[in-house]
Amino acid sequence: MTAYGAKEHHGIPVRPGMTVPLPGHLHTHRDRLIELADMGYTDIWSAEADGADAFTPLAMAAAWEPRLRLGTAIVPAFTRTPALFAQSVATMADAAPGRFVIGVGSSSNVIVEKWNGVPFDEPYKKVRDVVRFLKDALSGEKVTKEYDTFNVNGFRLGIRPEVQPPILVAALREGMLRLAAREADGAIINWLSPEDVTTVAKVVHDAAEGTPKEITARIFVCPSTNTEVVRTAARFAIAAYLNVPVYAQFHAWLGRGDELRGMWDMWKAGDRKAALAAIPDEVVDALIVHGPPDYCRDRIRQYFDNGVTTSSLAIMPFDPELNYWEAVKSLSPAAHK
Repeated sequence: MTAYGAKEHHGIPVRPGMTVPLPGHLHTHRDRLIELADMGYTDIWSAEADGADAFTPLAMAAAWEPRLRLGTAIVPAFTRTPALFAQSVATMADAAPGRFVIGVGSSSNVIVEKWNGVPFDEPYKKVRDVVRFLKDALSGEKVTKEYDTFNVNGFRLGIRPEVQPPILVAALREGMLRLAAREADGAIINWLSPEDVTTVAKVVHDAAEGTPKEITARIFVCPSTNTEVVRTAARFAIAAYLNVPVYAQFHAWLGRGDELRGMWDMWKAGDRKAALAAIPDEVVDALIVHGPPDYCRDRIRQYFDNGVTTSSLAIMPFDPELNYWEAVKSLSPAAHK
């Protein structure tokens, strides 16, 4: 047994990970990344929205701390051209052989269309096509192929990674979860409770038909006993995400529609204050891990018990008095011992 329960799920090792970049300037993170590995964290997972790009923090970590596995959760399928996407993936895989995992997702209409000026058209097909193209390109063969959402004519990667990186797909509902199981090496999940994992993991495993698949979860955590302060701040984050159409549909599918109806209605009516107030405490407590560190560790373990194989803890600053690094320590595998 590990600090978070079983050593593996469906043949996939259990891996406790942390979201990066850490607070502060990137050039200051070397010693902290070494500390993460010392504390028993096995993975770091980057994202790409409005901060650092997904690859640079991982490239720095690859050189600084060889014990950590490096993953993206996620790189949007829309915001890089196919050849550039393949180059970025091959470069990281070459820099950290056997230690890099590429996570691809549709992202959202806000990031893709509003921020990057790229039409957010046919996200399922786009993600599927990027996964297929990456597999084709990473084979080292010349790619001339018409995919549904783009064409590639004569591209061949000039980098041959020693180890092919696993490809994970960010997934919410059944279609993308099945894609993650059938055409990729697993799924990345987000904004869900430990109880929700059971529903999501079943779709993945059923579609995988016995092939082991990784399930990586970003888990939002604030180990603080200032309950009302945390809940008040968390409501802003929940409203920001769960009013985005793909997340609203996800939570309706999970059966949370009645609990969120008030928020959705008030948000559409333009009454942001009422929308925040309409989010029940039960929803906050389900989606955000908060409370004393021992309770938080137990709640994180429940994600693993229900089918998550890899965590990417995101320490949320919902309590202004929270010390980020003390939180990291209190949630670490070493703290379980």
